[in-house]
Amino acid sequence: MHHHGYLRTGPKERFDNEALRRPPHPEPPPPPAPSDPAGERLLQRYREVAAEFPTVDLPPLETAYWLIKPRSLVRGTWDEPKEAAGWLGERLAEYAHRFLSAYDRDTSRLAVVVGAATQRLGTGGDVSYGFYLERPSYLHLALVTCSPNHSMPVLPCPFG
Repeated sequence: MHHHGYLRTGPKERFDNEALRRPPHPEPPPPPAPSDPAGERLLQRYREVAAEFPTVDLPPLETAYWLIKPRSLVRGTWDEPKEAAGWLGERLAEYAHRFLSAYDRDTSRLAVVVGAATQRLGTGGDVSYGFYLERPSYLHLALVTCSPNHSMPVLPCPFG
């Protein structure tokens, strides 16, 4: 078992595009009738999402799906939960001055977050955190347990 780290910052509007943050339904919509422009738009949108979801850098709604994203999005890999949580703590310290909320900047609270991440990773779980930065940006940090992932054991390790 090991853990992969992911980090993404960017505009909040892009983060809010939930269609690109969830895997497409396994079955595409039925082919539309020739005179059904709404059905054609639905099918086209399904095709776009199916093509983009595996490659887009947006955080998936289900954390484990980071594992199907390009390996270039992995920011680090660790065998020990404490090392992975240490990376998380370093990123939190790096970005804390930009957190929109004073509550989120509280160093004692951030230490609790890192401790909780260590425990969660130690049980084979994933962790995912998000923080609003100066408007309108958003920071997403995730640590995903791999080989296997407990919530989705069929997902392969991005490094094979």
